[in-house]
Amino acid sequence: MKRDPLIQFKSREEIGRFQDESLKESLTYISGNSPYYKRLFREAGIDINSIKGVEDLAKIPTTCKQDLQIHNSDFLCVPKEMIRDFVTTSGTLGDPVNFMLTENDLQRLAYNEKISFSTAGCSRGDVIQLMTTIDKRFMAGLAYFLGARELGAGIIRVGNGIPELQWSSIKSNSPSACIVVPSFLIKLAEFAEKNGIDYSSSSLKRAICIGEPLREVDFSENTLTKKIKQKWPNISLHSTYASTEMQSSFTECEYLCGAHHQSDLVVIEILDENENRVAEGETGELVITTLGVEGMPLVRFKTGDICMAFYEQCRCGRNSTRLSPIVGRKGQMIKYKGTTLYPSALYDILDNIEGVINYQVQIYTNSIGTDGILIKIGAVNPSLSFEKVITEHFRARIRVAPEIRFEPVELLSKAIQPEVSRKPLKFIDMRESG
Repeated sequence: MKRDPLIQFKSREEIGRFQDESLKESLTYISGNSPYYKRLFREAGIDINSIKGVEDLAKIPTTCKQDLQIHNSDFLCVPKEMIRDFVTTSGTLGDPVNFMLTENDLQRLAYNEKISFSTAGCSRGDVIQLMTTIDKRFMAGLAYFLGARELGAGIIRVGNGIPELQWSSIKSNSPSACIVVPSFLIKLAEFAEKNGIDYSSSSLKRAICIGEPLREVDFSENTLTKKIKQKWPNISLHSTYASTEMQSSFTECEYLCGAHHQSDLVVIEILDENENRVAEGETGELVITTLGVEGMPLVRFKTGDICMAFYEQCRCGRNSTRLSPIVGRKGQMIKYKGTTLYPSALYDILDNIEGVINYQVQIYTNSIGTDGILIKIGAVNPSLSFEKVITEHFRARIRVAPEIRFEPVELLSKAIQPEVSRKPLKFIDMRESG
């Protein structure tokens, strides 16, 4: 499968022609090698030759995570002996799903991350400190390592957590950039303040951020970003969005107005509840079709992520589609006392309340069969009066107030970041299915 590292800078027409040709090539490969899609195309009466390009994708049924869980091995297009790396999804919306990558897939992953780093302003000669895990069958950590090597940058594989070790590495190796869950930057700054480290003059000038949004849907800074900037005003924060299933990523450029689509690696659609494409600026579910994946390619895979797409040229000169921050996960939508919410709305309120140290949101089915919300909070001074303050913040912002329970900060920290988890567990869905 051909790739074009400059495709984002080409015209929308050129990008479209490239995607149409690449899509036809991918569908030919998939229809000949994927047991799952062979069956799907046959049962749906689809002639692959009738798919002339992206506009014809609507003829093909969508694929969802449940399909991957139930028919996992049927998505594999190559003999098992060709597999070079085994990963799993994070399991945010259910049980983790296995993914298998060939040597060609690993090369594609390296190419993807090289472009991603370049979009965020990194270049050959940079030193990048990896503050996320590279083990635990985590694709992202591996992708960052491969991409840094492909870019010609150095990479320091410190892993997640342990501020003391992070600062020791920064002092010893002078990284210019880091890959990090953004809220950890606040912990790094707080550790530096307690230990007399002048972090504002450290070598770190850029952070490629994963796992938590940095901006509102209109691209203004959210509460988390404002808090980071208060402590670390000179660091450049770039948001990335990716998933194991698409084996590629979307990354913000220097203008911070949406994450750029890597058009030679994945086709995207934004669909409404009826699987019709939404208009520009309207929210919908991101649906992806991979290009050039050899091991486990996907066609019209529903990510469950709700976002918007923007198509006008970016000030950086790229004509690639830009995605807004993720509004929420489709499976995480909460209907609470007549109000529809996503966890991000709750996080933004809690991040704005002085005295809240950490928190975990739990959603459950209450006694009348509707959604209930319990928020466990670790606070500086837990009290009935502080609970009232928190409740008033919720009523002012979203008109309803969830149940609040204070818990010891350290105990809650362990629940949020258990040793077996690759991501912070800020949201727990305990609702009954059906």
